[in-house]
Amino acid sequence: MNVILLSPVNGRTRRLDLGYLPWKLLLAASLLALLGGAFYAGYEVAARYVEPTPEESLVSFKGQLDEQAREISDARRIAQEKLDALSVRLGQMQAHVIRLDALGRRLTGMAGLEDGEFDFSIPPAQGGPEPGIELAGTDVPDLVAMLGDLDRKVSDRERQLAVLENMLMDRNLREQVHPAGRPVKSGYISSFFGIRTDPFTGRKARHKGVDFAGRDGADVVAVAAGVVTWSDNRFGFGKLVEINHGNGFVTRYAHNRENLVAVGDRVEKGQVIALMGSTGRATGPNLHFEVLRDGKVVNPLSYVEDNG
Repeated sequence: MNVILLSPVNGRTRRLDLGYLPWKLLLAASLLALLGGAFYAGYEVAARYVEPTPEESLVSFKGQLDEQAREISDARRIAQEKLDALSVRLGQMQAHVIRLDALGRRLTGMAGLEDGEFDFSIPPAQGGPEPGIELAGTDVPDLVAMLGDLDRKVSDRERQLAVLENMLMDRNLREQVHPAGRPVKSGYISSFFGIRTDPFTGRKARHKGVDFAGRDGADVVAVAAGVVTWSDNRFGFGKLVEINHGNGFVTRYAHNRENLVAVGDRVEKGQVIALMGSTGRATGPNLHFEVLRDGKVVNPLSYVEDNG
């Protein structure tokens, strides 16, 4: 028996005569090696895909159960933490609503508003269609829904307080700039507004203000907040302070011994602006007080008697 071998390099052929014993032994060894390799490969494949024993399956299943238990425990812990956070937030918002209600009731009382207006003791009126069947009858507490309801309550209270604050600020501003009260801390009215006997000529003359007699150097105060538009001598008035309060109101304070404010100064209601004196056309220490509205002199007495 002959075997022909072909060389891939130079294309030469070589013939082996298998008739000799050594070549027969070599061929037999090669076949045995191939069979052994095939058997080993089949064994590895079979060993890899062999069905596990019941004990091995049980261990694997217990491992999977332990992993699932850990995942469930982590999920429960995270859910509880979120639930606790929602509960804390819910309590904080409830306390905030209570504080807002208390503040609203106190401010409403201080503002002297009518009963029923800005009533923080009851929830605001609401309405809407009847909820669908799928929403009715649920007994499961919904913290998210409760938080949403409280958030709406807080927003409603804050809106009410904002409106109330604006009302109070507007009222306070009107009170501050509206002339009201006495321009002196002490003294008495010595001459009224209107026709009077002139103290210098003895003839009837129109008096455009109200005079307050008092101690020389006594405090003269602004009857409303405003801006000083005059602080100097003026003929007949002596040392005069004039304040513009806006809304058409101007007040004048005359015969001062000393002016304590300058033009452009912003003054507050009740602020001392001058010291009483007798400068100008005056028979003694007194304050000549005038009120002008829209450029016209008006009787100051109604403003003097107004307690603000």
